[in-house]
Amino acid sequence: MSVYTNSIWVASIVTVVLSFVLFVPWLIYTYRKYSFLSLSKTVIMFSFIFYFLAALCLVMLPLPETRDTCSLQSANTIHYNLRPFQFVADIMEDSGIVLTRPTTWLYVIKQPAFFQAFFNFLLLMPFGIYLRYFFNKRKYWKRALALSFSLTLFYEVTQVTGIYGIYNCAYRIFDVDDLMLNTTGALLGFFLAPVVWALFPSHAAVEAKAAEMVEKDIVKPLSTLLALVIDMFIAHILWFIVSVVTGYTDILEFIVKFVLYIILFGIVPSFTQGATLGMKMMGFTMTSEENVVRRSWRRCVAILATVSIFEVIRILGQIKLDMDSPFYVLQIVLTLMAFVAFVILWLVIVIHVVRVIMSGGKRRLYIDEYAQLVATRKNKGGV
Repeated sequence: MSVYTNSIWVASIVTVVLSFVLFVPWLIYTYRKYSFLSLSKTVIMFSFIFYFLAALCLVMLPLPETRDTCSLQSANTIHYNLRPFQFVADIMEDSGIVLTRPTTWLYVIKQPAFFQAFFNFLLLMPFGIYLRYFFNKRKYWKRALALSFSLTLFYEVTQVTGIYGIYNCAYRIFDVDDLMLNTTGALLGFFLAPVVWALFPSHAAVEAKAAEMVEKDIVKPLSTLLALVIDMFIAHILWFIVSVVTGYTDILEFIVKFVLYIILFGIVPSFTQGATLGMKMMGFTMTSEENVVRRSWRRCVAILATVSIFEVIRILGQIKLDMDSPFYVLQIVLTLMAFVAFVILWLVIVIHVVRVIMSGGKRRLYIDEYAQLVATRKNKGGV
């Protein structure tokens, strides 16, 4: 049992790591496609990732401690079973089960071979359930059958080839019974899936809500925040390239970033009627009752002012004087004040962002409020 729990534990750790890596791209995808974060689809997608990794770990772990697995086996070791229903014979062997005596049938659940076959049957059942959700219709059962068989065949080939040559001998056998049991379990899961997915909103319900969001031209605050994060990320990537090429940091960093912010938040929206690169990726733009380009530059100024304030605080906090200097006490005071100002400013921004997100669209980011810009998915343009 510890083998199974260890495999699931490994899958859990990998899933957590992948979740951190994939969550922002997933947010971008779902907001761009549906205009809102579908909690049901998020739960389904990340649970599928966990299941897929857990199944893979259960099949492949534990790995041998040496690549020379041939040295751990006898020369006549058989690495495959091509006889269908061999698991039935394994269960019946020395089990004490007599088919003409029903009272002995319960002995079957005490056989290790039964549990191995039963777990193989259950292994891909969730895969069939997920396939039913992704395909949405029962008529695609043949596709589900083909995909399930392909997945279990991949598992068996991976094992019998020693993970494609990493190990010089197979560390688990190729079993035709596993192919049958895995595929049958997945197909049964495909047909039983509606019982599970009845607990979640359907594709049609999510699509209907997405259409309503587009019709009402609703852009959630998280979309505008993600667009801002994307733009900031682009700026930092460009700065990283510049720093690698030039080898300079410190004051040059601030100057280059300042110029990049002007390009990304001022010049680019001037040519796209209010949309930054991040907004383009998120599928919306900005509109205003006045000239959008002028208002976009106003938004750029607000961003530059915020960045400059943080830079001034950083510079004040990094002032270093010799202890013999008559201004040493002043330096300590400035450093302390800079730290307090930094914490307070960040706290104010975080509280502001949380209030904007929790408002459900009733509030805007302060940079948009100052510029009098409103997010829209419709191609309106400015006056």
